[in-house]
Amino acid sequence: MSQDQLIQLKHKETGETYWTRKNRKKVERKIELKKYSAKLRKHVTFKEAKK
Repeated sequence: MSQDQLIQLKHKETGETYWTRKNRKKVERKIELKKYSAKLRKHVTFKEAKK
């Protein structure tokens, strides 16, 4: 997996992170994905953060 395609998804409240890929040619906006938070034990919105 190419390092330039990796982006970090972070939840503000808990500080948890997920790593995923993004096609920067097609997607120009910041990504927001619903992922599972182990600390909160439910699905919450993770937003794209700086590496």
